[in-house]
Amino acid sequence: MIKLISKTTILTLIVCCTTLIAKAQLGYDFSQYDLGVAAGFDQVTGNAQTQISTQSIHFNFTYNFTPFTNFVFEAQLGKLRGGDSVTTSTGRYFNNDFSAYIFRGQLQFGEFLDYSRSPFNNAIKNLYVSAGAGYIVNHITQISRISMQTGAYTGGLNSSNEPFIPLRIGYEFKVFNSYQQPSFKVDIGYEYNLTFGDGLDGFAASDRREVYTQFTIGVKFAIGDITSYRKQIHY
Repeated sequence: MIKLISKTTILTLIVCCTTLIAKAQLGYDFSQYDLGVAAGFDQVTGNAQTQISTQSIHFNFTYNFTPFTNFVFEAQLGKLRGGDSVTTSTGRYFNNDFSAYIFRGQLQFGEFLDYSRSPFNNAIKNLYVSAGAGYIVNHITQISRISMQTGAYTGGLNSSNEPFIPLRIGYEFKVFNSYQQPSFKVDIGYEYNLTFGDGLDGFAASDRREVYTQFTIGVKFAIGDITSYRKQIHY
């Protein structure tokens, strides 16, 4: 009788362990946190007549409420530039060394799609939309305020701080480890940042909201505790 109980206990433990291992291998587990870095390619729509593409670097920390619902804090450092002091009628040219700080929520389509039976839904499950709040610090390091053609002067501030709304769409390529857990991710996105001031280009020339847009590509690495999701992540 004792031998039978022992065998039953051992068999139960084996079944439980096998179930847990199988669950991990099926792809239900994920890391709650990511650390990432990205490169941005930026342009300003403001009071300068021409746009110039510039670069920025982004550092981000992500809390994964689920694999498809994320909360991101990001810091950006870079340059914004536009205009031409010689060839444009206004003569406006600027260079802005900026830093920006963003908190946003991010919803991937996999949160609400059933992707288990649809190759198309499985392909778009990592597509996401994102919005939040941001704050940008502007330092104008070069500026041309006087038109060489007309002599007109455009005033403005060389230093400013202003809030903005970041709106983002993108796609997150998840790369899985041997346990089918997302171990790192490649993130490609487009971000539209609508400011509430007139400091991106240093020119106070209109009441129009200034905007800077960004194409970004980055990587994120999973860190921290592992937890489980309600459905399989990897197909």
